[in-house]
Amino acid sequence: MSDLAPLARFGGLVATDLRDVTNDPTALDSTGWWAVVVTFEGEVTCARFGDVRPAQGRPADVRTPARVRTPGGPPHPWRGPAPGGWISSLDRAAYTAGVRRVREHISAGDVYQVNLCRVLTAPLPDPRPAASDVDRLTALLARGNPAPYAGTVRLPAHGVEVATASPELFLRRDGATVSSGPIKGTGRTAADLSEKDRAENVMIVDLVRNDLGRVCATGTVTVPALCAVEPHPGLVHLVSTVRGEIAREHRPYAWARLLADTFPPGSVSGAPKHRALQVVRSLETVPRGPYCGAVGWVDADRRTGELAVGIRTFWIDRGVPGGPVLRFGTGAGITWGSDPEREWEETELKASRLLAVASGAYRNESRNERTTT
Repeated sequence: MSDLAPLARFGGLVATDLRDVTNDPTALDSTGWWAVVVTFEGEVTCARFGDVRPAQGRPADVRTPARVRTPGGPPHPWRGPAPGGWISSLDRAAYTAGVRRVREHISAGDVYQVNLCRVLTAPLPDPRPAASDVDRLTALLARGNPAPYAGTVRLPAHGVEVATASPELFLRRDGATVSSGPIKGTGRTAADLSEKDRAENVMIVDLVRNDLGRVCATGTVTVPALCAVEPHPGLVHLVSTVRGEIAREHRPYAWARLLADTFPPGSVSGAPKHRALQVVRSLETVPRGPYCGAVGWVDADRRTGELAVGIRTFWIDRGVPGGPVLRFGTGAGITWGSDPEREWEETELKASRLLAVASGAYRNESRNERTTT
């Protein structure tokens, strides 16, 4: 049994006092504050918490019971995997062969783009839950790889232990307004971004516009920003913004409808989405799990929420013979213009900094400081 209490942490808020866990997304339009994890395969976990407040301990709003003390930081340091202990579900040869196979599908007219991913796994050195607390890993990621949609969802009894440093917005809701921020195009610097990256971004924006159009009122879906260059630790991304107004008939159960019509995120699937997902299943050898799914929070009372695409995301699997393992996913969008070796290198670039943080091997050069486990 785990000695870690259920917890969620997003956007400077910490949530405790677990009240309910459900797999029914219609709960997100009921009442309360919910943490949400959706695997790429579509398994939904919604956890309602009774105590939600700023991490410093002040009540977030009048619903927060003042008598409940905010827990302090994790009592044990994070003990991550050995830096060289990671094994990939697809090695370099298999991944580059997969890229070539996707290009064959594109040549045959099956698809225009496919996101090809691999999952990295490493054993955790200490099986005790307190020594592998994902909330402690989230704290390390905040130092070594700060991200706009970072967070923790820790539900040990339900098999959900996720730490994310996601840079990508899947869905943000504010009343009737919904927006998405698809990322396509990655380089070490802006000079590395190519016309292939921009074309891929535009292609996925069209897909996201179509997805949101199923839920939003006719004529309300717009693209306020297209192919903006956005810096992140160690790399840059091309990011666009797609926005719309949820149609009145869909507002009573907006979250369930949004997930039904837009999931999985277009940026980590491909185009056209249905056929791209078939190609993904034929080439990838393991489930993606929370990677490329959705991770975030929903305030049902205020009709607000923010779900990130589950990239730059770690999760713990304690059901593995021999002891718990830490998993992490990385991938790249494949188009006709893709070079197999360059796509492999992109997956390495996306993973390298975060794996180093999780393994305690990352040195913050700007502060001459090394993260430790």
